[in-house]
Amino acid sequence: MNTSLAARLPHYAHLIRVDRLDKQVGTLLLLWPTMWALWLAADGWPPFYLVLVFGLGSFLMHSAGCVINDYADRDFDAHVERTRDRPLATGAVSGREAMLLAAGMLAIAFLLVLPLGQLVLWLTVPALFLAASYPLAKRFLSIPQAYLGIAFSFGILMSFAAVQGTVPALAWSLFVGNLFWTVAYDTEYAMVDRADDIKLGLIHSSAITFGRFEVHAVMACYALAFCCVGVTGVLAGRGWLFLGGLAVAAGCAFYHYRLIRTRERAACWQAFVHNNWVGAAIFAGLALDFWVRG
Repeated sequence: MNTSLAARLPHYAHLIRVDRLDKQVGTLLLLWPTMWALWLAADGWPPFYLVLVFGLGSFLMHSAGCVINDYADRDFDAHVERTRDRPLATGAVSGREAMLLAAGMLAIAFLLVLPLGQLVLWLTVPALFLAASYPLAKRFLSIPQAYLGIAFSFGILMSFAAVQGTVPALAWSLFVGNLFWTVAYDTEYAMVDRADDIKLGLIHSSAITFGRFEVHAVMACYALAFCCVGVTGVLAGRGWLFLGGLAVAAGCAFYHYRLIRTRERAACWQAFVHNNWVGAAIFAGLALDFWVRG
């Protein structure tokens, strides 16, 4: 095995999903709701340093989560078509290397939030726990996507805490909306691997639990997500531009329905990746509404 750093960097890049642009969709799916929360909490004008901290934090948390997930699944990934070439599955990276990499990224993420106040620090504790324990949730929970939804929504609470020093009701309604959105898109993701997961018989997913009703469940989760996000925006005084962005997001979800109803792997993956535009549409509508209407 070539142990030079230059030779190992491509494996590390693969491990944290920066070797291909489409693999960074996970970072964006974590980032968008955090940005929604920052803009709402700061009335459309969040301090630049908070945008930078939470932007970099989203990348680090997602990357560390990917490493931990691959470490937990290293004995299974070789048997799944989509994951068989991951560095831990092939032995290109050792388990010790992977965990040191994850620990380093989590440590940097923690250092980034140290100046943001005591409440943010307290919220960081469960956020780190959820990120680290999600791979185990797939072994025991019938719908681990809901667990992931909770983990992916902590950036919302932390954003409000960083700006306002508290977590108001608006933050919780946005939290619930993002939880439903996460279940929707991660079920699409799970549909890609469903046949392999059933064959292995060791990993649970919403795609397996929902069975033949999985497409209906995805669309119901989208509808609930948009309702919660819409109510949050209206209660925050947002207007037609925000609602326009939400309508574009709903149009994206309908496009996803047309993809996932085929239940083909490639189409389900395409729907999952396209969720970046759902988050972007909501953010664009929100930011424009603050910019135009104040």
